[in-house]
Amino acid sequence: MEKKIQIPAAYLRERMVPVFFYIAEALIFMMVAALYGYEGVLANMTYALGLTAFFGGCYFLWDYMRYREKVNTLSRLLAAQERAGGLPQTSLALERAYQQIIAAQESEKKALVTQLDERQQNMSDYYTMWTHQIKVPLAAMDLLLQNEETSQNLHIVKQLREEVFKTEQYVDMALHYARMESISADLAFARLDVEELVKGALKKYWILFNGAGLGLYLEECHAQIVTDGKWFSFVVEQILSNAIKYTKKGSVSIYGTDESGRRVKQGCRYLVIEDTGIGIEESDLPRIFERGFTGYNGRLGNKSTGIGLYLCRQIMDRLGLTIRVESKRGEGTKVFLGIAQEEILTKM
Repeated sequence: MEKKIQIPAAYLRERMVPVFFYIAEALIFMMVAALYGYEGVLANMTYALGLTAFFGGCYFLWDYMRYREKVNTLSRLLAAQERAGGLPQTSLALERAYQQIIAAQESEKKALVTQLDERQQNMSDYYTMWTHQIKVPLAAMDLLLQNEETSQNLHIVKQLREEVFKTEQYVDMALHYARMESISADLAFARLDVEELVKGALKKYWILFNGAGLGLYLEECHAQIVTDGKWFSFVVEQILSNAIKYTKKGSVSIYGTDESGRRVKQGCRYLVIEDTGIGIEESDLPRIFERGFTGYNGRLGNKSTGIGLYLCRQIMDRLGLTIRVESKRGEGTKVFLGIAQEEILTKM
């Protein structure tokens, strides 16, 4: 945080030299007048110096008001993150030179920012194109594996199809990551049924559930939500993907709860996805939504990219929803997706 400028003290420090010279000159005049010893010269010199001091004080008062206005203007520009555009007018050549330097630097900065934005946009366009193009061979590979599936190679084909599916999900993650900056333009809100969204995600991920041999328990959760179905489903899919990835045995349960955490079927305030996996270290919980943070589990198995939960938090924030996690190492994980929107739903 920038330290606030104390204007009177700063002005006195900057004007100390001319004041010092004025006092020194006054003393010199008084000393010279005293040496000549003319009658009434000291009184006359004192009167002249008094007049000079009065007009000098008027000048310094005017100069101080102008100085204060300049400092306040510059402080407002600094607070507003503006630079050269609103600098105060000046007649001093040195100040004009400084303003020209600032204006040149501001122009150079804008050019660099524009260039950087263009590069980022080009990179985003490339990744978006790449993710769409890579889906074509992935879909072809999955189709070929389905056609080659026989009783002799059933196990191998099944594993290969799972790996193809995982690759597709990583491609989707890259696509959503590339679109994060422009998510607002991609949102299409509608009134949707939460249970139907969950069932769609489960249908998509059934191949991984089947391959992992995990139990799946889906309880009724009658609730509606105003959201973007594609982005909200992506969050649910990411949570399911993590649950499968870090659960070696046991099950994944999906249900609704009220504000107190009690399981309910009607009027759910939270959609909960709970697994019986390895859990999360308590020290890692405050940072799991940070970009690139992998934590103990990610370092242990070298499976985590540190992007999935970061994207989930960013998306939920943009959708106006909440997400939080409760977990203990070795005791599984609960992810709470806030879906209560009474005020919005009553207006629709």
